[in-house]
Amino acid sequence: MKKLLLSLILSLGFVSGVQASSEGVHWDKAPNKVNDMASLQNGAKLFVNHCLNCHSAAYMRYNRLKDIGLTEAQIKENLLFATDKVGETMKAAIDPKQAKDWFGANPPDLTVIARSRAGSGGTGADYLYTYLRTYYRDETKATGWNNLAMPNVAMPHVLWELQGERKPIFNEVEEHGHKVQVFSGKWEQVKPGSMTPLQYDQAIGDLVGYMQWMAEPAQSTRVRVGVWVLLFLLMFAVVAWRLNASYWKDVK
Repeated sequence: MKKLLLSLILSLGFVSGVQASSEGVHWDKAPNKVNDMASLQNGAKLFVNHCLNCHSAAYMRYNRLKDIGLTEAQIKENLLFATDKVGETMKAAIDPKQAKDWFGANPPDLTVIARSRAGSGGTGADYLYTYLRTYYRDETKATGWNNLAMPNVAMPHVLWELQGERKPIFNEVEEHGHKVQVFSGKWEQVKPGSMTPLQYDQAIGDLVGYMQWMAEPAQSTRVRVGVWVLLFLLMFAVVAWRLNASYWKDVK
């Protein structure tokens, strides 16, 4: 039992990589929302409400959320559940000592998870976007859930109330003389969630966009500064070229 619980906490869907479409489900392209303030704010809300129960983002402080347009009052009123100080890091709601006593280890940190999952199937954001949208009911599993992007995943579907219950539709094909089940790309909605499929996809896009931003909050500033640096170097190159021409024009 202890080993099962340890496996559940440590894997949580993020420990093992996902293979590309040749060996697993194709990774869907995640929408790019790292510059959409409204989307990032909604993603932060989803992250705090659904991810911080078990996971931490130990390298991210709540007051950094001001960078996505939230005021300190909004952060305190809506996002501070595990602490009362806006300058604290995002620690999991679960007590670390209890987690270690119960499961033998603490759940993995998610601060830079969006940057650590890149592979041949796409970016880390693509993986997260696909993974969080491909859960389905499987009563043969201990948690009652399985996942197409990561078969036999130990993490339960923590967002199932939003998405509802779905069943993937498989086609039977023959490979190397054996009949195998291949995902058709279609789903059957077994039980509705509080969101429509489109709303859920948009919400996951917001959540993944926030996790992308959280992995590198300064990325927009870095890109903006980089553009100005390149423009400066281009202008300097023109000036240097004209100075060089002027210096050597009388040299024979």
